[in-house]
Formats: sequence, C-alpha cells, structure tokens
Amino acid sequence: MSLPFIDLQAQRLRIKSEIDAAIASVVEGGRYVLGPEVGELEKQLAAWCGASHSVSCANGTDALALALMAWELTPGDAVFCPSFTFVATAQVVPWLGATPVFVDIDAATYNMDPASLRAEIETVKAAGKLTPKVVIAVDLFGQPANYPEIKAICDEFGLKLIADTAQGYGCTLNGQHPSDWADIATTSFFPAKPLGCYGDGGAIITNDAALAERIESLRVYGKVTPTDAATRNFHHDPKYLSLRVGMNSRLDTIQAAILLEKLKIFADEIDRRQVVADRYAAGLRGGVKGVPGVIEGGRSVWAQYVIEHDNRDGLQAHLADQGIPTMVYYPVPIHQQDFALKYAPPKGHLNVTETASQHVLALPMHPYLSEADQDRVISAVLGFNG
Repeated sequence: MSLPFIDLQAQRLRIKSEIDAAIASVVEGGRYVLGPEVGELEKQLAAWCGASHSVSCANGTDALALALMAWELTPGDAVFCPSFTFVATAQVVPWLGATPVFVDIDAATYNMDPASLRAEIETVKAAGKLTPKVVIAVDLFGQPANYPEIKAICDEFGLKLIADTAQGYGCTLNGQHPSDWADIATTSFFPAKPLGCYGDGGAIITNDAALAERIESLRVYGKVTPTDAATRNFHHDPKYLSLRVGMNSRLDTIQAAILLEKLKIFADEIDRRQVVADRYAAGLRGGVKGVPGVIEGGRSVWAQYVIEHDNRDGLQAHLADQGIPTMVYYPVPIHQQDFALKYAPPKGHLNVTETASQHVLALPMHPYLSEADQDRVISAVLGFNG
C-alpha cells in the first residue's frame, strides 16, 4: 500500500469541524475578498514572528515581487539569490528588468553560502555593469539561512535583504525569526507548505511601517494609502485612484479563515515534524551519503526531509516499487534552465549547487507520519543495494 508523501488529509480530519465552521462563517458573512479574517490573519502572522506588520497576498511569488516593487528596482540592478531553490525566487527579478545573480549553497544545509554571496557581490561591483541592490536568502526545506552572516554582508555593501520563507515560515535561529534580520520576509501558503491553505496564498512580514503600507497599496493596483490621503488633496473618490503601478494580489477570505484554524495547531505540528526528523536521522545516519544538517542554533519546520545518495535514481525507483513516494528537489538548478541561461555564472561558481542537484532525494515528511510508516521508509532505504 502506497504511503502519502504529505498527508494533508490527516491534518484535515484533526480540525475538520473547525475548518468547516470557519468556511461556513465566511460564506454566510459574504465578505469573500479582504474580509475581517484577512486582517486578523495578518495580525497573527506578524505576532507569530514578533514582527510589527504583515500584508497578505495571493501567493508566495507575488510576495517576492511586491517586495521588489516596493523598492522600485530597475534595469541594471542586481539581485543575489540561490540557484538551488524553486524558480519563483529568481523569476520575479526579471519582472522588474533587474538581473538575478546566482549564489552557491552550503553543502550541509543547502542554504545560501555567505562566502559565495560575498564573492559574487565583489565580482559584480568589480565588473561595474550592475548595481548590487537586494539579497534573497531562502529558508530551503524548512530551516533558516545563516542570517547573522548574510545580514552583516548586506549591511557592509548597503543591500536590502529578503528572507524567502516559502518553505520555512515558523523556523528560527537562536530563537529569532528571519524577519528579525531581513527587511522583508515573504512566505507561501501553498497547500503542501508546513502552514498551507486550501488554494494559493502568501504574505509579506516586515518591521517597517512605511514599507508595509506601500506593499499594501501595491497589492491592490497601487491604491491610495493613509499617508497619501493625509498628505495630498484629492478631488475625486480615492477608492478609484491608482497612485503607483501595482497588481491584483489579494488573499481570499476563505483561505485566511482556514489559515487561522491551522495556526492554532501550527506549533504542535512543528514539534511533531521535529520528532519525525530526529527518528529519520537516527535510523538513516551512516546508511546513506548524507542526512540533513541544521545550522547551529537553528529550528527547522521540516517542509521536506532530504537525504543524499550516490545512486539517487536507483534508490527512488527502489522505493517506488515498495509504495514509498519520493521527490527530487531540484534536479535542474535555476541557472541551468532556459530562461536563466543568460544570467548563468561562469563554470565552477556553483559547484555545490550542481552536486546537490544530482544527489538529493526527499522522503515522506509530515506531522502525522506514524512510527510504523517511518520505520518502513527507513528499512526500505537501508535495504537498497544499488
């Protein structure tokens, strides 16, 4: 019998009555877009991180784009990001005419390598063709990037910092959330994420009030903000005025209501994921090329549990034969994909990225993975002789 890779139904059954009631309340209330649940969710998302402001949006990709739009990036600006991540992290950069510059990863955590970041910034500055503006660090597979070192580099070179926590909302480093270092943290509520809704959704978290207000304007066609209203005299209803080029990126109220219920059990689910990760590590260590390393002081939300194997394809086929689903993240790094070839760095700049892409394999991971099913996975992995 095949195991689920992520068992969303187990979670749904746990809070089925609460979710059903929350959805019914929105349907009966009739405020389907930016209803009161959206505002309440934004408050709770910010509070979870100890941040001042949160602005929801339609998805995690828009969250990244809104951040870059708020800083008014233009052609000639450079945005530094990893290549070993989902394409959205880099694809938003050319939207504004800016240039993605790819940075290598740390071999143990798969997150941005600060030494590589520094080298790429210095290379761009020496070439003189682009202006370094923004760094996007990614909390890949659920654990925080090395924010103290990355933030120090950003401060040294005068760059803005985005924490792309699409896979890592809720992760911490020495008890602090990524938003404690980043100018903006973004996240995704895609259903498979540790905190996911029943459709698409995203959010931006920041401690900058003016920045949050600007992003809130940009997500609704560049609407008039309270600051705009206080400093300008409008001769028409401001509701129908657009002061800046924005987009339509509003979070549906039903999704906010679902997320509010999921937030109530989120801390418990993170604890459960850690238990699963610890059992995996104990059972697999020594039997595969590598089990995930977590940065010292880091607390992962374990969006994925990724191992390394020299014969990844063979292991994946072996596990599939035994009803154990797996996923490969990311077999083709971003800099090797067609749209990004013109931004690809010289050969040898991203060796760790390219090596990881050939060896990593994600095993089933979710808060409700039973010990018996986990033992089944471990036994199958260790039983592979290819």
